[in-house]
Formats: sequence, C-alpha cells, structure tokens
Amino acid sequence: MAVDVFSAKKLEREVLIDPRATGIVVIDMLNEFCKPGGAMILPGSERLVPPQTRVIDAGRRAGSTILFVVDTHRRNVRQDREFLKRTPHCLEESWGARVIEDLDPRPEDVYIVKRRYSAFFGTDLDLTLRDLQVNTLVIVGVVTNICVRSTVHDAFFLGYQVIVPEDCVAATGPREQESSLYDIATHFGIVVDSTQVAAALLHGAPLENRVAA
Repeated sequence: MAVDVFSAKKLEREVLIDPRATGIVVIDMLNEFCKPGGAMILPGSERLVPPQTRVIDAGRRAGSTILFVVDTHRRNVRQDREFLKRTPHCLEESWGARVIEDLDPRPEDVYIVKRRYSAFFGTDLDLTLRDLQVNTLVIVGVVTNICVRSTVHDAFFLGYQVIVPEDCVAATGPREQESSLYDIATHFGIVVDSTQVAAALLHGAPLENRVAA
C-alpha cells in the first residue's frame, strides 16, 4: 500500500524479535463476540482462529508469554462508561466473558481483565509485562478499530514495540480494518501477517512492515 505525503515521513528499520521478551496479547476473543448467542457477535471472527492459533502455537514453542485480555463488566454498577455507548455485554462470571475454547486457553497463560476498550487502561497489564521483562507485543483479536487499536496506541505510548498480524484481527467493516491497519503501520507499529510472525518467533526471521514508501 502506498502512503500519503504526511505518513510517508515514517522511518523503517528491520524488526527482529526475541521470543522470550515477546508477549502474544489476545484481545477479547470471547464467547460474547465470537460465538452464536453472544450479545455482540462480530461477523467473520471465526476466520481469525486459524491464524491466531498459528501465532499462539509458535509463541508457546518459542517461549513467549501468552496473555488473554478479557473484557469483563461488573453487574449493577451505577454507571459503566461502555454501557453508555454499547449494549450490556461480558458480564462478570458469565459465559460471554470467557475466552473461546478454540484458542486452547491454558491455566499457565496470563489473563488480564479490562473494563474499557484499551487493555492497558485501569489494568495491571503494563506492570505484568514489565515483571515478565517483555518489550515486544504481538497484538491479535477483536475489534481492530476499537479495542485492538486502543490497546496498540497505549502500548506505543508506553514504549513497547508493537506488531499486528493483519489476518489475526477483524474490524467492524472493511473500511475500518484498512484505515486502522494503515494508521498502525505508519504511526504506531508494524503490520505483517501470521506466517511472518510465526517465522520470526521460531526461526528469527526479520519482519517487514507491509506499508510501502
């Protein structure tokens, strides 16, 4: 993809990742958003499972940390900010707030509970990553233009190297997907695909941003 004049002022470099300093951050791959009966199903989310599994499996084999971010909302609070804009969803301890079994979540994985769009806002994700000595994040999940993008922004602001495999995220529509990935690739991180990420984790292959000059 060619870039506009303003975004073309970006700098590119070869990106190599240390698997043990890398966290695979899986955002909101939950029953509520991905399974029939959920309150806010994202059409097409099932297509994310194979490429996400490829990245997660490579991360496990290479020694990366797998982190599942779980959108969870308390019942009967006076005002939940998300519920001012969105139908109630992912209530605490409900079926909807569970990670989909397709991704084989395990007890040894890290689980981060969030109540806003960004996985960093009001959570201990940053502290956890620093304790794990993680400096690179591979961010996958839903929704690209909402929770994924919010998390990418905060990760960049906090100093993490951000990698987004484009086949591992889905937006509310094609326009939102393309626009969000374009902005991530030109301003906040790099956009690649799941096969490239797996090769980088397992074999040390360099990653190249998909946006051309």
